[in-house]
Amino acid sequence: MEPKLVTVPQSLPEKVFTTERVGISRKTHEEHLKLFQGYANKTNEIRKALAEAPLDPAKANQIYSTARALKVNYAFAYGGYINHDVYFNTIGGLGGPATGSVADLINDTYGSFDAWVTDWKATGIAGRGWAFLGYDHEEQRVWNYIGDAQDTFPAWNQTLLLAMDVYEHAYYLDFQTARAKYIDAYLQVIDWDAVNSKLAAAVK
Repeated sequence: MEPKLVTVPQSLPEKVFTTERVGISRKTHEEHLKLFQGYANKTNEIRKALAEAPLDPAKANQIYSTARALKVNYAFAYGGYINHDVYFNTIGGLGGPATGSVADLINDTYGSFDAWVTDWKATGIAGRGWAFLGYDHEEQRVWNYIGDAQDTFPAWNQTLLLAMDVYEHAYYLDFQTARAKYIDAYLQVIDWDAVNSKLAAAVK
């Protein structure tokens, strides 16, 4: 079986670096890219391993086994790849209040953009790794979720529209331990056009 591999990013969209205007530096993004590449490489490494040596149910074990190691770590690697792809795709914009269809969904769920911001900030501060905005296909609404690790996706039957990395590597060089200041800066550089593009693709 020939594995389908993800694309290992060699660079970031130039728009990402416009976040320097709010204090999220080019150096932070350049170092962050290396982690993004690492998740992509490990995703591909595990896909190749699974293709080259299919798992044997007789050797699978929930305490330790090759099957468990590959499957658990694949979820972490691929989750990290997806999370970072959405993160870098949806920053480098003008920030401010949401626009387009996602603005309507935010208002429907939270009552106003300001109320959403308050919830988003709390989500980002309370999370250990990520804050996610997910679109629920069943309820046709959006919701903010905490992601404590790379493999905690928002929920089943959701499309990830916005992902804010709150691990310290995303902000420590620029804000040290002041995560709230980083979140305030992040809100000023969300690319709502990119978020709406993801939403449009999700609802097709």
